[in-house]
Amino acid sequence: MEREIFNKMHGRIVKSLLNAIVLAKLRERDSPMSGYDVITFIHKKFHIWVSLGTVYHLLYCMERDGLIKGSLSGRKRVYVLTEKGEETIKVILNAYEKIVSFVANLLK
Repeated sequence: MEREIFNKMHGRIVKSLLNAIVLAKLRERDSPMSGYDVITFIHKKFHIWVSLGTVYHLLYCMERDGLIKGSLSGRKRVYVLTEKGEETIKVILNAYEKIVSFVANLLK
C-alpha cells in the first residue's frame, strides 16, 4: 500500500511541475525537443507516462506564454527556450530551497 501511495504522489508531483521540468531540460540541451522527446525524457527520468494531450497542451501554453518557441523540423514541431523561458527557469532554480521548504511546510 505504501508503494502505491508513493507512486500516485510521485506522478502527481511530476505532472504538476511539468513546465519547470521542460524548461530545465531545454536549458541543458543543445538541441530542440519535440513533444515525443518530452514524453520519452519524462518516462526515462521519472518512470511515468504522460499523455500526448497533456504534453502538447503544455507545450502550446508555454509557447503562447513566450517561454518556448516552436518551429518545424521536417515533419515534427520542435521547441527551444526563449529569453523569457531562460529567465523563468533561473528564478525557479534559484528558489529551490524556498520551494523545498514550502512543500515541507505543506506536509507538516
